[in-house]
Amino acid sequence: MNKNLKTGLLTVCSMSLVMMMGCASSMKTPATAEVAVSKEAVDNATVAGGSEFAPVEMNSARQKMALANKAMQDKDYKLASDLATQAQADAKLAQAKANSAKAEKAANALQDDIRVLREELQRANNKQ
Repeated sequence: MNKNLKTGLLTVCSMSLVMMMGCASSMKTPATAEVAVSKEAVDNATVAGGSEFAPVEMNSARQKMALANKAMQDKDYKLASDLATQAQADAKLAQAKANSAKAEKAANALQDDIRVLREELQRANNKQ
């Protein structure tokens, strides 16, 4: 019985150690992909006009990217991944706001053009 108990405890300890090593190794994996995807999202938001139409979100995304890069240098890959994910969300929000603002601006310009055309039609009809 004593031998079975020792074997059981050894098995449980071994399995626990393997599981802990598996969890620890995932924390040590560089978050290179997450950081790269987030950098691309920030770049896309910048090109879309995020700095002009959503400056708060763009600043937040850039700050989080800088912190994610620092965390990568410090080999704190979990923090780097979390910050990169947050930066990506901020950048996507900035891009969406920029696209929305541009669409609204275009719609307003189109409404103005329609108004001018109606006025011209009205004047033309009044002359007849």
